[in-house]
Amino acid sequence: MRRAGELARSPSTPLPAGAAAAPGRAHTDWATLKRLFPYLWQYKVRVIAALLLMVGAKVANVGVPVLLKNLVDAMTPTGGRLSAPNFQPGDPQAVLIVPVALLLAYGLLRLSTTLFTELRELVFSKATQGAARSIALETFQHLHALSLRFHLERQTGGMTRDIERGVRGIESLISYSLYSIVPTLIEVALVLTILAVKFDAWFAWITIAALVVYITFTVTVTEWRTQFRKEANEFDSAAHTKAVDSLLNYETVKYFNNEGFESSRYDKSLGQLRKARLKSQTTLSMLNAGQQMIIAVGLVAMLWRATQGVVDGRMTLGDLVMVNAFMIQLYIPLNFLGVLYREIKQSLTDLDKMFVLMEKEREVADEPGAQPLACQTDATVRFNDVSFAYEPARPILHHVSFEIPAGKTVAVVGPSGSGKSTLARLLYRFYDVQQGAITIAGQDIKQVTQASVRQAIGIVPQDTVLFNDTVEYNIAYGRPGASRDEVEEAARAARIHNFIESTPKGYATMVGERGLKLSGGEKQRVAIARTLLKNPPIMIFDEATSALDSANERAIQAELKGVAQNKTTLVIAHRLSTVVDAHEILVLEAGRIIERGTHQELLAKAGRYAEMWALQQQSNERTEELVAK
Repeated sequence: MRRAGELARSPSTPLPAGAAAAPGRAHTDWATLKRLFPYLWQYKVRVIAALLLMVGAKVANVGVPVLLKNLVDAMTPTGGRLSAPNFQPGDPQAVLIVPVALLLAYGLLRLSTTLFTELRELVFSKATQGAARSIALETFQHLHALSLRFHLERQTGGMTRDIERGVRGIESLISYSLYSIVPTLIEVALVLTILAVKFDAWFAWITIAALVVYITFTVTVTEWRTQFRKEANEFDSAAHTKAVDSLLNYETVKYFNNEGFESSRYDKSLGQLRKARLKSQTTLSMLNAGQQMIIAVGLVAMLWRATQGVVDGRMTLGDLVMVNAFMIQLYIPLNFLGVLYREIKQSLTDLDKMFVLMEKEREVADEPGAQPLACQTDATVRFNDVSFAYEPARPILHHVSFEIPAGKTVAVVGPSGSGKSTLARLLYRFYDVQQGAITIAGQDIKQVTQASVRQAIGIVPQDTVLFNDTVEYNIAYGRPGASRDEVEEAARAARIHNFIESTPKGYATMVGERGLKLSGGEKQRVAIARTLLKNPPIMIFDEATSALDSANERAIQAELKGVAQNKTTLVIAHRLSTVVDAHEILVLEAGRIIERGTHQELLAKAGRYAEMWALQQQSNERTEELVAK
């Protein structure tokens, strides 16, 4: 297949896969969150319920140190002061002193914290999974709607990895932000309020100062570290792309004995990935060490202040325990802030990459209000002064005009690179013409829906690619929902039924990746059966019998001739013997029609077609002589 270049850039022309977005696009974290929010807000009841449960969990969590303080004070006869330590641990009155209600409340709060947390995750999981599913499906549908140019230029391995990371990023983003960052902020606000109201403001100021230094240090270092994570992801995608491309082209690798070469390419990418990940790990260790130092300083300052308060009699032992418990509860989640911030940033980056894919403009799009193609009674195809170029500097077609009357067959012949297969791509509207128009039943295909155009056309391509599924699945793909009898009837018409039945699993035989378990001729006959099953009013045979031997080619040609009866048919051929019965033959050379007419008329002209015919006849004669010998 000829690799398509790109047209001159215009506002409606999409960037190639992997290219940077336009400078005007606001690639910000807030913009990404804004894009994500509508998908979550579809489950607004669950979102609100989850937020309420999250607040309830944090209120219960903050209540635990408060109850612990009351328990400690209740266990100290002097009210928790150090001035009168006359309570003996073995005193039988201890059971009476400890309020049973406080113990029960303490246990209930502990249980409530866990219960609220689990309920929150249970309630919100449907919203998380639903949003991930919706975005993944929308991305998948959008990729199918993009033009052939995009898919010829993309790198499948890297693109699928971007989609995989984007879907996973949704779950990570929600998990880390809603389940970690937001609850921690709520808890910090509650603790600061309690410390400022119950004790002096220094407790709140020490906590705030420690948190500000901690968060500033964490964000700064993590932002600096992000470059190494991005490098690692790029090298990971590159390695994955090389691996996928190599495995997809397994036979080519074997043909040229290039296993070592492929391994060295893959190993080079893995080596780059290793270096990037080592840098990432080294800087992570620096981040963790700095965080622990800040936490230690803040914790010591808080406990020193609380200890002084107990010694001065301003605070009880329970207050000291409560302050210590508050600090532990705050700093345990904050200890992972670097990890959380990094993962949230990475999730936003991954999600943004998927949104970039979704934002790629369709080069070929239906016009607003486009109606389905109507060609039930007339399937005449016309190319009116069509000019087309994949690249501006290399035109492919020059002012091509011809008509395929309804129910007739027109063949296009010519040397390789003359633009024959481009006609089929334009008719399928994989690209839009730059000049002229293509009409079906008098309707410009630009003015009707793409789906209806493609529904009206069936093609047997030169290069047949099959799904890694059963033979039956691949034939039935021409018309999903077709019965087994209809599938078998199409297989018989394509002269492949007997072969399928001779295999151990019959129609349940797996064809392998891209159909590699089948020979070229078998794959082509499956493609013919698939198109016969579709049974559209317009047929395209693009070198449909090029992979068949002479005997099967003649048999299939007879079948195709029968199938083409009363159908508008475009035959693209290299072997002229396959098109002698066409109603009109076009000779295409360098993108221009240089001759046209029936087989006999073209031979009588003694032009380019007659020359090609003579050369092929001589070649056939030599082949027959060699076979006879």
